[in-house]
Amino acid sequence: MTDPMILMTIDEHIRAALAEDMPFGDVSTQAVMPKPRQGRVELLAKQDGVIAGLDVFARVFALLDPLTVTTPLLADGAEVRSGDHVADVEGDVRVLLEGERTALNYLQRMSGIATYTHRIAVALEGTGTTLVCTRKTTPGMRIFEREAVRLGGGSLHRYGLSDGVMLKDNHIAAAGGIARAVEAARRVAPFVDKVEVECETLAQVGEALEAGVDIIMLDNMDHETMASAVRLVGGRAQTEASGNVCAENAASYADLGVDFLSCGALTHSAGILDLSLKHLEVID
Repeated sequence: MTDPMILMTIDEHIRAALAEDMPFGDVSTQAVMPKPRQGRVELLAKQDGVIAGLDVFARVFALLDPLTVTTPLLADGAEVRSGDHVADVEGDVRVLLEGERTALNYLQRMSGIATYTHRIAVALEGTGTTLVCTRKTTPGMRIFEREAVRLGGGSLHRYGLSDGVMLKDNHIAAAGGIARAVEAARRVAPFVDKVEVECETLAQVGEALEAGVDIIMLDNMDHETMASAVRLVGGRAQTEASGNVCAENAASYADLGVDFLSCGALTHSAGILDLSLKHLEVID
């Protein structure tokens, strides 16, 4: 996350998280460390998984004090084992203590998502199907959670409602049918935008093809129906499978030949990866 605009955005989120954790300062740290002292602490993995968010982790401490130095010993996207020494953080002991929980919260959450994503991405290797995330993200955490998906080996769907046309069941109902919904979308969307339509039946797939959509989402279909839908589409549009996809069933989509497999579980059901800051040492 080196883009200046992205960095500005994540800084806003991190500052809000720090303010939430210590709106009136850190009374525990003020008690045990009333004056600045230089110190060092180790970041350790307590579970096997995929590490993601080391730059966000470091940014927490840098926003508290720009003189804080975080030295990663592994790169984002690397697989870690329980007991691995992942990074060192050196700086004012007060900063190390104040930023610890917020920094770990981001890193553990992002690493948990990357670990879960990696598990599904491995199951889809060689199938030609691209794993993508959804908008089912934690409010205020989308930018972090999407980056974690990418680091875990997944790909990114549209960021939000402003950057892509996806006509779901309620849009279709509001417009009075697929043809009308697509026609309305074509009138207002920029010509560079693709139009995607959610279909739950083969009849709807046929309607979407007649309307000339770019992507057809095959939503909550059983395996046989989805396979029939892919044959019906026959390459005239891209296809996306969706609906209760998780690590346990992702491999069952491998033989369908869909272009994309969207999985809300990447961001709404992944756990955390257990990481810890240990062995704090005052060094001056």
